[in-house]
Amino acid sequence: MHEIRFNKLIPELSVKNYNKSIEFYINILGFTLEYCREKDKFAMISINNAQIMIEEINCHWNTGELNYPFGRGINFQIEVRNVDQMVKTIKESDIKLFREIEVNWYEVQGKHYGNKEFLVQDPDGYLLRFTEDIGIKE
Repeated sequence: MHEIRFNKLIPELSVKNYNKSIEFYINILGFTLEYCREKDKFAMISINNAQIMIEEINCHWNTGELNYPFGRGINFQIEVRNVDQMVKTIKESDIKLFREIEVNWYEVQGKHYGNKEFLVQDPDGYLLRFTEDIGIKE
């Protein structure tokens, strides 16, 4: 087993069904299972150095009632290597995209950074924005 390096910020998502979430993130999106605590229904997963923790709702972290879609008001931007392949796998799994692939250019300090990106919701409604870097324009 490899040594895990923990990012300085790792979101932990409360989920209704741990097994369904693991299936979605690992078998459909291509995340890697870094480690889990089956008894706690907890896992840390990663893709391209991005890390997320998931844990079945246990009322330990709840600040209010959780209703679908979870995570209202937030989307998680995750850079990956190949959005086209991810979308193909997602669609083959009969999962509807929240937003189809599009190319967007974001201005930062006079330069334009290009992203090929799409959005999908996980089984609990968390909004995931997967991006592929397509370069910089001056």
